[in-house]
Parts: sequence; C-alpha cells; structure tokens
Amino acid sequence: MTPEALESTVARLRKQGCDDAQVEVKACKSALSKDIWESVSAFGNTRGGTLILGLEENEGFKPVEGFDLNKVRDQFISGLEDGGNAKPKIANMPQYDLERMDFEGAQVLVVEIAEVEPRFKPCYVQARGLSNGAFKRVDDKDIKLSSTEIFELKHLLEPSPADREAVGGSSQDDLDATLTDRLLAREKERGSRALRGTDDRNVHLKRLGVVTASGALSFAGLMSLGAYPQEFFPKLIVDVTVHPGIEKSEPDGPRFLDRVLCEGPIGEAVDEAVLAVARNLRTYSYVEGTGRRDELEIPRDVLREAIANAVIHREYSSSFVGQAVSVDVFADRVEITNPGGLWGGKTLETLGDGQSRCRNSSLMQLASRIDYSAEGAPAEGQGSGVRLMIREMRSHALDEPRFEAGIDYFKVVLQRGGMEIAANREWMGTVTARPLSSVERAVLLEARREQAISVKELHRQLGYDSDEIREALKTLEEDGLIKPLSKDKYEFANNSGKSSRSVSAREAILDVLGESDEPVGMRDIEEKTGKKIATLRAQMARMVDEGIVVPTAPPTDQSRKYMLKR
Repeated sequence: MTPEALESTVARLRKQGCDDAQVEVKACKSALSKDIWESVSAFGNTRGGTLILGLEENEGFKPVEGFDLNKVRDQFISGLEDGGNAKPKIANMPQYDLERMDFEGAQVLVVEIAEVEPRFKPCYVQARGLSNGAFKRVDDKDIKLSSTEIFELKHLLEPSPADREAVGGSSQDDLDATLTDRLLAREKERGSRALRGTDDRNVHLKRLGVVTASGALSFAGLMSLGAYPQEFFPKLIVDVTVHPGIEKSEPDGPRFLDRVLCEGPIGEAVDEAVLAVARNLRTYSYVEGTGRRDELEIPRDVLREAIANAVIHREYSSSFVGQAVSVDVFADRVEITNPGGLWGGKTLETLGDGQSRCRNSSLMQLASRIDYSAEGAPAEGQGSGVRLMIREMRSHALDEPRFEAGIDYFKVVLQRGGMEIAANREWMGTVTARPLSSVERAVLLEARREQAISVKELHRQLGYDSDEIREALKTLEEDGLIKPLSKDKYEFANNSGKSSRSVSAREAILDVLGESDEPVGMRDIEEKTGKKIATLRAQMARMVDEGIVVPTAPPTDQSRKYMLKR
C-alpha cells in the first residue's frame, strides 16, 4: 500500500465512521489483540483485505499514542508459520505482506491479507477448531462460517458423489415408466454405447446410472426419472412465491400473492415452476407481419434456463437436502436461489466463459437426455446457458442477469421489463417497415442502449457469432439505423440520421457520486439521473463488487448509501 492509498483509505473510513469489507483497524497499543486472527481468517476465506494496526477507531481513526509497533509486528509474525511456530495460530494460512508506514506524525503497521487459494480453504483459527474458528468478512464484521459454508469450502473442487449414491428403500418400481421408456428409446435411436451387447433393461439402466449395483435407484436416477422423488426427499422441490412488493413480508400487506410448490422429477418441477412464474408476469402483445405475438416481460427461455440451472447445479449432499430451490417474484424482479455456491473454480467473472463445470455430473448427464415436455430437456451441459440468459435479456433492452455468489448459495436476479418490451417492439416498428431477425433486433437495441459499440463488444455481450453480427450491422446500416465510426465500430443514429448520445446508468452514477462529498442514497440518485431504480441498482451492485463504490451499510439496512472509493 502506498502512503497516498493509506491516506485515502483512512479518509474513507473516517467518512463512514467504521471499518468495512476491505479494511479492519485495530488499536493494538501494547500487544496484538486476540481477535486479530478472526479477521485474518475472514479475509483469507473471502476476498482478502487489509489490517491497519495502530489506529483507534473510537477516536476517529487517529494514531494510537505509545503504539509499540515492533512488539505487535513480532507477535503477528510469531503467530504464523513464518515465525517458526510449531503450532501457528492460523490453519491454511493466507499469503500476506507486512510493512510499517508513516501516518500523521506516527507509524502504523499495515498488513495486506490475500485470499486463500480454493484448494486450501477454509482458513481458520487453530485454537478454536474448524467448526468454530472459520470466519468470513461481511461489511465490517467477521462472521463465523456455518456448517454448510465450511462443507462448501472443503469440497469446492471435488465432484459431488451425492448424485451417484443409492437411495435406500428405492427400486425400479419408483420410476416413472413413461419417462424411463422415453429415455431408453432415445438412447437406442442415437446408438448409445450404453445399450450395446445386451437387451437386458436392468443392465441398460445400470450403465446409464439410473440403478446402482445393489438394485436401488441412484439419487440421479430418482430425481430425473422418479414418479415422485419427494416421497424420499420432501424438500427437494422448487418453491415459487409471489410477493406483493419489492421485499419479503412488507408491512401492511399479505405475505404473498401466490405460492406453488413444484414437485415431481426435476424436468417436471422446472416446467411447472416456469409456468407458475409466467402466470404472475405481465404479457405484452405486438404486431409482427400480419399476425400478433405475445411475449413475457422476462423471456421464457431465460426463466427456464435460470430455474433449470438452479436445480441441476445445486448442492445435493446430506447437509443440503432439507433446502428447496426458491423462486421469489417481486414487483420489480425475479430472484432464483439455490443451495450451494459456485463450484469447480468458477467465479462471477468466469460464469459466461462457455466452460461447463457441474458438481452433479450423473444428474446432468441424465437430465440432458430426457425430454420431459415440448420444452425439451432441462439441461444441455455445454456451458452456454449463462450466455443465452445475457443475450436474451439484453436483446429485449433489459438489464442483463445479476449473479450473486455466497459460499453456500447462488442467486440469479432478473429485472422485470414492464412496458419496455412493448415499447421497444413498437419503436422498432416505427423505424423500419421490414421484420427484423432476432440477431438484428438484439444488435439494434444494444446499439441504441450503448450508443456506440463494436463487433467485439456485441459478440461478448450477446454471444452471437461475429460474422452474424457484421451481417446484421451491414443491413441496419443500409436501413440508416446505425452509422460506421471505424472498422468494426458503429454508432446508433436516431430517426433523423443524426447521432444521439446519452449517458449510461454507470456514467450517471459516477457523475452523481463524483459531485458529492457525502454518501448518496439510491432514491436521490434516481431523482438526479432520471433513470429507473432497477437499472441503477443493478449497476450499483456491479460497481460495489468491483470496488469502485463503497456502501455505508449492509444491503438490508434501509439507511444504506454509497460513495466513490477514494
């Protein structure tokens, strides 16, 4: 950390009046505080962070008079493996960088803690043991990890055996005969090697992973082909709940407007959940050619992909089988949450890289081979699902899905479109008389949203092939809807042919925060920018994750405001 960065960090803490998710301050006047190791564990298990020792938080983050830096430094080092300690204070110790720095006429000790590599997590306080000594960082708090969070960290890179385990008390009598026959017929049609050399149905089901060696059904077999899997696992359902407002259990109103517990094998549960959500969304009609077309405010393919992913990729170990996949429909968004965090080294940054990784490989394999309805199989296993969701949302001029990854849960947030879909369709009908292809619609709406955009950016954001995008751009240029700026870069043009530039939500937020010396709330930002609160919230969440913006309170605190990181 540079002296300038230290000054900026302390200035931010003083303005906030407290520590935050990135920084922990300790006075440690004459000795290392005992709870320092909790913070080391928390930073190591989360995203890393910085310890500043020698400042007094209760005194406005002023230097501690008489701070014994050398003693505190030696105690910190001796508590770790670097101090030659046969039994260090921390197990699975993170990497760190330690240095003394001058600050306001005194010296402080700055320790920068790195996040522990996934294969070495969790990092925990030895004296308290794994179950009580592992922590995570949440705002300015060190929170003890739950048993499910510890399980997830320990098995972060290990394929789950849960979907291959035998389900006690089950047999082939518990299978849905129609689904099972459909699976075997499809495998025979495609010449599956699993069916070669024998006509024995039992052998076929065993090779496909439906039945175990003991004759019982595998977990994957039961969940994908069972007549009623909830006989064995009552909570393995999709719980769809429709709320009247923008939060759960808002005062002065009903707890929920609709609730559907979607049961049966996973494909049927997914289809039922999509129908339940669709029933509670707005549908808009628009004229296409000589006919009329109805469309949900959130594209149906996006809903199905998000819910199917939650069911297929969730954690099914014994610690999690008492938890359902939840789908919460709010007035401004839909949230799909599944038990179990990201697995196999996946991060929020690599979700859309097209690489498929699945902790439940047997379940994925079966689910991708069974057509439960006209919708087809609930999984394809090619890693294209996230790209599809992003492309479909953006092609309807909606904010792209927002992903939130906890240690033991994963959430997808989908913005509801309201009148935007109908308005966009109507607008496209006014600027061109000919029907646009799906690629042309997506490219045009993206160009309108961003004003200036390149082929590379369109490929990354929409997922279409670059040649398809260039062809769409060429046609839209001929229609006078876009203008070339340079090779493979184009600018949106309004109806009069003049370029039209506007400020994006991200730029608007930065402008408001940059002009203010005090933290600013979301409603104030909405009023000053004139942009939709849902769009602003999605952009703000990304900027907080990126460390550009710092919140003043936890997400559930109604007084939460934001300021630029100084």
